[in-house]
Order: sequence, then structure tokens, then C-alpha cells
Amino acid sequence: MLLVKTEFGQQVMKDRSVPLTPRQRSALILVDGKRTMAQLVAAAAGVTPGDIDKLIELGLVADAAPQQTAAHAAAAHAQADAVVAHKQRTPQERYAEAYPIASQLTASLGLRGFRLNLAVEGAGTYEQLLEIAPRIREAVGPEKYHALDNALNDR
Repeated sequence: MLLVKTEFGQQVMKDRSVPLTPRQRSALILVDGKRTMAQLVAAAAGVTPGDIDKLIELGLVADAAPQQTAAHAAAAHAQADAVVAHKQRTPQERYAEAYPIASQLTASLGLRGFRLNLAVEGAGTYEQLLEIAPRIREAVGPEKYHALDNALNDR
């Protein structure tokens, strides 16, 4: 599946009106109508097929050849998953992805999460953030914690 930016995607690139994760923004930047999903996943560090799916769901990118069969689309998705499986992120990459999520989760707790938010801000490494993660999970619940868990671990 060749992906192209939609008109809305072009606009979002300019005005950042849709909040995107750093990985999603990287993927959106790389979408040029010449690359498949698997090529995008391979080209951008940390980008997963799920990130591309989110861009499609938001209407920022679209299939350049919608007549492509479902079998080809499934094969491309499987190939992209295989690329991700072989990619191991460094602790620095994990930290860079997880820190903003952890900060957002703890900030959303308001005053009752103040100390936890300070702990997140004080965490300067992946390992320190990983130590705080169980407390964040307990405070926000497993559903909200899922995004942080994915960022911290290769899942």
C-alpha cells in the first residue's frame, strides 16, 4: 500500500492542529506517495504499523492505490510487523518516547499526582523511568497506562 498525505495531512503538517506522538509525526513527514507501510516503518526509528494505522484513521494519510486487494494490504502489514520485530530500540529511544507520555499521565492527575509528576521530571534515564512506572500504573489505571507500557517496552 503506497501512502500519500491527504490535504488535511498537509494542513496538519503546517499548523500542528492534531496532536501526534513524535513517532507519528516522523511517519507523517516521511509519507511521500512513493513508500509502502513497510518502508516507512523501516525508515523511521521506533515507528510501528500501529502509528501508520493511526495516521490513516485520523485521515492524515491515505492509500494511493485503494483498489489494491486486502491480501496485499495484509501482507504489507505483516512485513511491517516483521521489520518492527527485528528492530530493538535503545534505552535512550525508549526514554525519549516514554517520558512525554509519563509526564502527561502524571500531570493529568492534578494535585494528587504532584509528587509522582516530580519523580517523572527527575527521571533522567530509561532505568529511572522504568522504576517509577509501577507507581504510575497504580495511579492512572491499566487502560491509561497501556501507552506508557508500550513506549517503555518493545511491544
